[in-house]
Amino acid sequence: QVQLVESGGGLVQPGGSLRLSCAASGSIQRIYVMGWYRQAPGKQREFVASITGGGATNSAEFALGRFTISRDNAKNTVYLQMNSLKPEDTAVYYCNADKVIVAGTWRFDLWGQGTQVTVSS
Repeated sequence: QVQLVESGGGLVQPGGSLRLSCAASGSIQRIYVMGWYRQAPGKQREFVASITGGGATNSAEFALGRFTISRDNAKNTVYLQMNSLKPEDTAVYYCNADKVIVAGTWRFDLWGQGTQVTVSS
């Protein structure tokens, strides 16, 4: 069994910063790509950023220059540092792991429960 648990969301003023964390638990041997997605009210879930086990990153255009994704493979944890936050960044942020080897078996497309980020004055 693998679980992804996000933390770090909350209420922040425009221009502020938040750091999200997502920890994967279980008998994990390897996680390939980990990423962040978000879903605002009334909108579809959208890609924010991703990172491979080797540290290669990919980010949505809106995230460039403001959001930084990183990971600690030893802790099976991925982070999202968000700076210069805007009201339009308000959404539920979800963690994703695309492929995970757990106790010798594969698991695909795993999601966390989400953490709310609200940017408002």
